[in-house]
Amino acid sequence: SLRPGANGMDPKAPNAANYDESNATTYETLPDPLLLLGGERVTTASAWWERRRPEIVELFDREVYGRVPKNVPKVRWEVTGTTRETKGATPVVTKRLLGHVDNSSYPHVKVAIELTLSTPAEAKGPVPVIMELSFGRTFARRMPAEPGPSWQEQVLARGWGYASLVPTSVQADNGGGLTEGIIGIVNRGRPRSLDDWGALRAWAWGASRALDYFETDASVDAKRVGVEGLSRYGKAALVAMAYDSRFAIAHVASSGAGGAKLLRRDFGERVENLASSGEYHWMAGNFLKYAGPLTPNDLPVDAHELVALCAPRPLFVGCGSLEVEGGWVDAKGMLLAAVHAGPVYRLLGKKGLEASDLPPIETPSIAGEVAFRQHAGGHTAGPNWPAFLTFASRYLGPPQKTG
Repeated sequence: SLRPGANGMDPKAPNAANYDESNATTYETLPDPLLLLGGERVTTASAWWERRRPEIVELFDREVYGRVPKNVPKVRWEVTGTTRETKGATPVVTKRLLGHVDNSSYPHVKVAIELTLSTPAEAKGPVPVIMELSFGRTFARRMPAEPGPSWQEQVLARGWGYASLVPTSVQADNGGGLTEGIIGIVNRGRPRSLDDWGALRAWAWGASRALDYFETDASVDAKRVGVEGLSRYGKAALVAMAYDSRFAIAHVASSGAGGAKLLRRDFGERVENLASSGEYHWMAGNFLKYAGPLTPNDLPVDAHELVALCAPRPLFVGCGSLEVEGGWVDAKGMLLAAVHAGPVYRLLGKKGLEASDLPPIETPSIAGEVAFRQHAGGHTAGPNWPAFLTFASRYLGPPQKTG
């Protein structure tokens, strides 16, 4: 049996979510990202790349997110439409694309990855692109409009392009969908093995396939592509960044447990919530035992090591305020994970997040390669986009000019 998750709705429930910082730290130690499983200290960059990093990836594969199978099918990209339009005041060329997954091994399931790409119509060469993992147009219409220019308009103002990937076109966001989508094709409709990939890993795989397409599109500078996501898609954006070193930067918004939050911290969402009926499909089957016979303290890895897998590339972690967004995503737990990834960034010659506690609301900490900002609003990435783009401009720079 599994332990029940935290109840974030009823503060009087016996399993009410903890939002008291004095009760949050239930762990004494974290796994050391620079200590090999055999006990040897990692002191060189080569030892990190050749020995320790593969160990951490293997542990995340086996125990947390699951493995991408070796026989995963190929994707064929089709441009289904091209339009010229204006976003804000900027003329853009928008391509609508479908990524057709080869389902010849299991024709009962079809997967077509939905992707749009918009680049400035007057660009003189390939441009950096920020790709959002999108909840889709229906969800966006239900959300209140952010004040000021949209994030797409802010990206265009820097001469960059933007893209939108719909993760649920890769893999459904429910347990019943595990016999369908890309996971269902590979498993031919059969149940997963314990270390098979879950939806977070599948969504990240889909993001990587979009990057494959960008490498073939002359309008995109594929070496300067960032990935962004909010909430569950913030988790997926971080997983994509950690596993695929081709992503240049990531904007990880309100990702919480399973994303940038330390799983050992009892604050807001817990491991038990990730193992529940509504979320278990995000994770590998092996992960569920940490909500049953084992505890989060038995996990061989934690979120600081997921952040460390992004090193030395820049990573922006953000969220809303405790008063408006609430404590479910655990702002401090995400900050601590970013801080504890610092030794790996420093080993690789970069600066991590230099902080010991949460900075004041709406005060960005962007001096190092790991950045953090907590805005005053709710469950949205919107207010953090200007700070992220200031941070990202150090690394992505202006568009290239050709001709």
